[in-house]
Amino acid sequence: MILGISASGRVVERDDHGRLLKGVTEDLVKYILDNTGEEWEYVSLSGKDIVGCQGCLRCASDNVCKVVDDWAEVRDLMLASEAVVFGAPVYYGAINAVGHAFLERLFSLRHRERFSLTGKPNVIVTAGTDEPNPAEDYIRRMFRSNYMTEPVGVLRSKGVAQCYTCGYGEDCAAGAVVARHGFLDRIEGCLIPQVPAETYQKARIISKRLGSVVRGNRK
Repeated sequence: MILGISASGRVVERDDHGRLLKGVTEDLVKYILDNTGEEWEYVSLSGKDIVGCQGCLRCASDNVCKVVDDWAEVRDLMLASEAVVFGAPVYYGAINAVGHAFLERLFSLRHRERFSLTGKPNVIVTAGTDEPNPAEDYIRRMFRSNYMTEPVGVLRSKGVAQCYTCGYGEDCAAGAVVARHGFLDRIEGCLIPQVPAETYQKARIISKRLGSVVRGNRK
């Protein structure tokens, strides 16, 4: 089983024409999962109660985090999976808070020379910019510190700014819509940025590679 995790608080929403209004991270993570040719599970961290590492060190004896929240259920799926696709948005030039908190807690899985995620294949997805970014760097660093494999693939995509769907974007001088299009009477669907076709093409390539890696590891 391949596990997909989206750290975004925004779930997929489309308009009547099928255009993506929000949820780029979820959309791309699921697209990769769906094209691997393998069984998969998907988890959204949206709405989950996940705090950052408390530095209590109670995990040092047995590699089990003692903080009680929703992190453990996702951890168990991660440990049981054959590979992980992890997606997160870029907020203010960094990974978003719940994505950071979730990955920070992986500290509990790497004590006393026992690394619970050793050799786990993975794919990194970031939404918010199509350039290398600090969110991607942080995910890489956390995966590397747990001795997971180098990413099978990295997918970067521009996101859909919240200003397009907040309800006030057409005349808000502080927002992305006015900055890009000027003041509007209303935000037409055709103005909302969409994930380019070439991003999905790259996602498909990555998904095929990931499926092949997973099948190869079973031999």
